Amino acid sequence: MGLRTFILCGCLAAVSATLEVVNQWSLLQFDFPPDPVLLEKFQPENTVPTGLEVGWDRLYLGIPRLRAGVPATLAWVPRSLPPGVSPVLQAYPDWSWHTAGRGDINCTGLISVYRVRADRCNRLWVLDAGVLTSLDDFRRVCPPKILIFDMATDRLVRSVYFPRELLRPASLLTNIVLDDSRSSASRHSSTCDNLFAYITDTVAPGIIVYDGRRDNAWRVTHASMYPDPDLGEYDIGGEKFTLMDGVVGLAHSPAQGLLYYQPLATDRIFSVSTAVLASGPPAEGTDLPVNLVGRKSSQGLGLAVDPRDDTIIFSPMSETAIAAWNPITNSHRVLAQDADKLQFCAEVRWVERDNGAVWALSTRFHKYFKRSVSKHEINVRLVRVVEAGYGGGYVPIQPHALRRSANFTASLY
Repeated sequence: MGLRTFILCGCLAAVSATLEVVNQWSLLQFDFPPDPVLLEKFQPENTVPTGLEVGWDRLYLGIPRLRAGVPATLAWVPRSLPPGVSPVLQAYPDWSWHTAGRGDINCTGLISVYRVRADRCNRLWVLDAGVLTSLDDFRRVCPPKILIFDMATDRLVRSVYFPRELLRPASLLTNIVLDDSRSSASRHSSTCDNLFAYITDTVAPGIIVYDGRRDNAWRVTHASMYPDPDLGEYDIGGEKFTLMDGVVGLAHSPAQGLLYYQPLATDRIFSVSTAVLASGPPAEGTDLPVNLVGRKSSQGLGLAVDPRDDTIIFSPMSETAIAAWNPITNSHRVLAQDADKLQFCAEVRWVERDNGAVWALSTRFHKYFKRSVSKHEINVRLVRVVEAGYGGGYVPIQPHALRRSANFTASLY
């Protein structure tokens, strides 16, 4: 494969100063309506966010119903609050969409939202898995879907349902990225729906490609999207847990025309051409042309790309850090490291609505997972890498943080 290993040495002791805590919570709290059933069923120790989108004036959180007791699966807080506060969450778009929180299943409403993304037309794409208590008994109560809301009015403007043949009994749709770069040369380029969405199926590993203009979808899969059985155990500050999740991390490079992805249970980052993905369903027997981009020092979930220079931003879990690697210049850097504030970065985002700052959603997911979360500790944080830590102020990364590779083919598995 022509594998090369790059080793950089450096001390991380001062890096934590580059982190700004935007919001933090011991346990999430909501601005509840006068509904005693909703209050009675609420279990804050089971309520942990996995998705973040930064709007112009709001921060949106996807809060999947991993276990019972999640009142609202999508919520928001104002963006203008002082740093470090713990605001109560507002249900989005309102409580009428969250009847599943009181035990009333309505498949036109919101069931379990892992992640959301905003498009260029100021619309919020909400990916609903349709699965309740996915960590316990995995109850599929509704088909998965995408609901698209106008962020100015909070009104639903479009619903997307997937053909049954694209889904598997264990399908769990967990992440979505939007690609409008392929519309620039099209006569339909001014249409908000002229984009592609790439969606991860984590438990039945694969990627669903959705063509917004044609309202059509297809599925691709590859061995690299499956969990590595040797990398399903995670170590965060000496606390270990096991989770065999497949493809979940996603990031898009418009300039390179690449979709980057990673399973949770791997130390690798892979890529596939968006031109290939957008060309339609693959012919039977055709191998997806996947490349191994590099290997990280440990597993991770959040993944992003800075479109200004195509730097890949990721969060190695055991190192409790946010790191960056530019595959063009092969420069490696740590943007931030904090053993307490960066324990499990479910999201790492390059935020256009914040002049290209890097944000992260950090949770003590492992403690929620092991039912050991404490209300006396901070367990959820929204953090921001301040300018001094990104864009010239990089700090060198630890050894073996990323190894670069040439082409990768399915024969490696």
